[in-house]
Amino acid sequence: MSILDLDRIQVQASVADKAEAIQKAGELLVSSGCVQPKYVAGMLTREESMSTYLDNGVSIPHGMQENKEDVIKTAISVLQIPEGVEWEPGEMVYLVVGIAASSDDHISVLEELAEVVEDEDRIRSLWKTEDPGLILKELVTG
Repeated sequence: MSILDLDRIQVQASVADKAEAIQKAGELLVSSGCVQPKYVAGMLTREESMSTYLDNGVSIPHGMQENKEDVIKTAISVLQIPEGVEWEPGEMVYLVVGIAASSDDHISVLEELAEVVEDEDRIRSLWKTEDPGLILKELVTG
């Protein structure tokens, strides 16, 4: 199993706020058997203590250190919000990348994500695509 699969990518989502966005990204991890449900609460707690906003419309919510035991297997989820959601004052997020990791297995995906985030045209194409396969391709195989 890959760190990112199509069953953990949701395109064309709509959310009211960043808490709902984190909840939905977390639910993708729960429903695919990657984390225990209480991991999602840890993702929300982490966001309250420190923003997970990266840049160029991307955030990477993840659990707290105490939530490592709730990770069944290392994985990421992607929630695409074409209309965006305000993450920080004046900062809109269009891609929420939920991270569940009990080790450093996710580092290579984060490195690829960092490259994609730096390329404004590339990341903007992922904001609006209706093809989850494109997101999978860009984040896993670059």
